[in-house]
Amino acid sequence: MISTGHIKTWNEDRGFGFIQSDELPKDIFVHISALKGLARKPRVGDIIHFQVENQPNGKLRAVNCSIEGVAKVAPSPRKPRPYRHRKKPGFIRKLLPAAVIMAVIFGYQKLVTSNVAVPEPQSVMSLFESESSNSAAKFSCNGKTHCSQMTSCEEATFYQNNCPGTNMDGDRDGVPCERQLCNSW
Repeated sequence: MISTGHIKTWNEDRGFGFIQSDELPKDIFVHISALKGLARKPRVGDIIHFQVENQPNGKLRAVNCSIEGVAKVAPSPRKPRPYRHRKKPGFIRKLLPAAVIMAVIFGYQKLVTSNVAVPEPQSVMSLFESESSNSAAKFSCNGKTHCSQMTSCEEATFYQNNCPGTNMDGDRDGVPCERQLCNSW
């Protein structure tokens, strides 16, 4: 059933308003989505033709609305977007992952097959122990705890062996600051 009324209030910012009709006891809610395709936006006082729909919450809502004297505009057909040619990855971009994998494999093989002499753990520890007795005269515990605060491998070794709370042996093998200072063994 089509009812007729006039727009009593309209909130332009939020896109809704209320219709007053002599045919219905209460004002009817109307949303801008029920007024699609009109040549202009609704205004207070416009005469409106609508159907009433009951909402699940028990309230009434206007649907299939048209404003008297305002033409309906046919929606413009969507223009298809032009096809954009994507650049295909170049030869180098395709080859890069394979080159990285080959470099890693080659480096690993070279590391495994190298004849680098690694000192025995006992000889390294004895070296540190002999150094710590000479270092005691040069260094004293004054709050340094990280490798970035040390000036030499000898100082880092002294701090690790004699000072509490140091944090210089990341892999816990007994050799402090291997990346920065004590990497020449």
